[in-house]
Amino acid sequence: MDRYVVIGNPVAHSQSPRIHAAFAQQTGQSLHYGTLLAPIDGFVAAVKRFRDDGGCGMNVTVPFKLQAFALADRRSPRAEAAGAVNTLAFGDGDIFGDNTDGAGLVRDLIDNLACPLKYRRILVLGAGGAARGALLPLLAQMPASLTIANRTVAKASALAERFQAHATGAAIDACGFEALAGRCFDVVINATSASLSDQTPPLPQGIYAPGALAYDMMYSRGDTRFVAAARSQGAARLADGLGMLVEQAAESFLLWRGMRPDTRPVLEELRRQFATG
Repeated sequence: MDRYVVIGNPVAHSQSPRIHAAFAQQTGQSLHYGTLLAPIDGFVAAVKRFRDDGGCGMNVTVPFKLQAFALADRRSPRAEAAGAVNTLAFGDGDIFGDNTDGAGLVRDLIDNLACPLKYRRILVLGAGGAARGALLPLLAQMPASLTIANRTVAKASALAERFQAHATGAAIDACGFEALAGRCFDVVINATSASLSDQTPPLPQGIYAPGALAYDMMYSRGDTRFVAAARSQGAARLADGLGMLVEQAAESFLLWRGMRPDTRPVLEELRRQFATG
């Protein structure tokens, strides 16, 4: 039986085994998907052992996405753009690295949330790995503008400059959170890790345009702190990152197995389980 894992530290909380088990059952694929806790200083050795033992591929979660990028012999264009890898596929003699996070985000926004991105004003909060992974797929949707806001403006500016060549027809700019005052956006995406520590970026009032969607890449059983703050600031629509998690997993499954599963029933079941505890 083909074997896959999600590797990280920590990793026991991951929903990926449940998601991929549902995908395998739905598509009739014979595979086993588990978790692999790697020591902080032992990522490369853990990957090598799993591959040598016959493993076929891995999803990679924090804090190893940059190490996975360095380890890959070949990378997809979206992984190159992101500078990080969250999916590894083991071939004959080499390791292929991909980044499915941004594609999962865009598919969740467009397909699951019916939120078209073309000609929309998009605000991305944060300038770390999550933001880097999202920018190329977001820009491919041809928004009217894309703004990167970050506590450290220099990091946001460097990211905007890095992706400027991909911003065909879209204005891309960068600023600090306080500079958002007086501006409004159609889609606001929290790519910071603030929700993990029950915090939220310090956003001014009035940034949500009429009908705007507030989207947190993090997810939880209730509102994340960002979603709760967006609700109080008048965002018309709210979403967390559970759909992104399922959709990026489907992108990985497609890479490994050559078929795309139907994500909707898997996402609906996860939401039901989250709602009932």
